[in-house]
Amino acid sequence: MLSARGLGDVHFHDLRHTGNTLAATGGATTRELMHRMGHSSVRAALIYQHLVNGRDHEIADYVDGQIKKVKRPPRDPSGT
Repeated sequence: MLSARGLGDVHFHDLRHTGNTLAATGGATTRELMHRMGHSSVRAALIYQHLVNGRDHEIADYVDGQIKKVKRPPRDPSGT
């Protein structure tokens, strides 16, 4: 069936890998990925989360925005 659709080199594990990669890019946590894969250790889940390292920028931007919301202007040296 896969060969008939031009997917002769696709294996079940490839589909599993793609699904978990998509889950990780969709924001799945380590625990959620572990549950989806049926693993009891974080090692495999971290492989998929490593693929979405662009989230680091999103997280940093969010934290920066939160800091800017509460950042107070510098105090006047005269104390007023």
